[in-house]
Amino acid sequence: MTDDPTATQALPEDPALATAVLEIEAHVAADGWDQPARLYALVDTAELVAQEPALAAMMSIDGPGDDGSLTPIEQDGLPPGQELEDALHSIAWPETVAGCAAVIERLVLPPDVDDDIPDDPAAAELFAREHPDRQEVRMVAGVTRAGASYCALRLRAHDDEMSVVNGTELVPGLLELLHATLHDTPTENT
Repeated sequence: MTDDPTATQALPEDPALATAVLEIEAHVAADGWDQPARLYALVDTAELVAQEPALAAMMSIDGPGDDGSLTPIEQDGLPPGQELEDALHSIAWPETVAGCAAVIERLVLPPDVDDDIPDDPAAAELFAREHPDRQEVRMVAGVTRAGASYCALRLRAHDDEMSVVNGTELVPGLLELLHATLHDTPTENT
């Protein structure tokens, strides 16, 4: 232990959520790049073992784990041709789901080129793909009903476990969409 009062600021808001997000990131990273978006339900491990022992056994979970631990359960694919961010507007989780997490890969550009990005979506995508300073990033974002959030980011240019950046608010827009799936009634896009 340290007497440094700032030392606890680096700890995640919810260690169980952080563990689940980092677990998902490592699992997805093992499959390489250029993957479709993925969505996970996060369920209380003890409740999963008690209520779904066959599923827990199939997932090689032989006990409740640490108190409050979360088990990620990958959901079936998103509708073809629909971006995850759009699909999240029509998703609502049942009360038995303690949280959720999403994985997306995106091209990111430095902030100083924001004014140069075309308004047309197709032209903007081409601009991003051809920009010399683009970075490919995989983002894993997770949230809980209690309001906790955690993220992990991996750049393709620095594709190793030691270079994964993580923290509680790294992808605020995606976190907001995920929180809404736990608390809001889904709306249809018009």
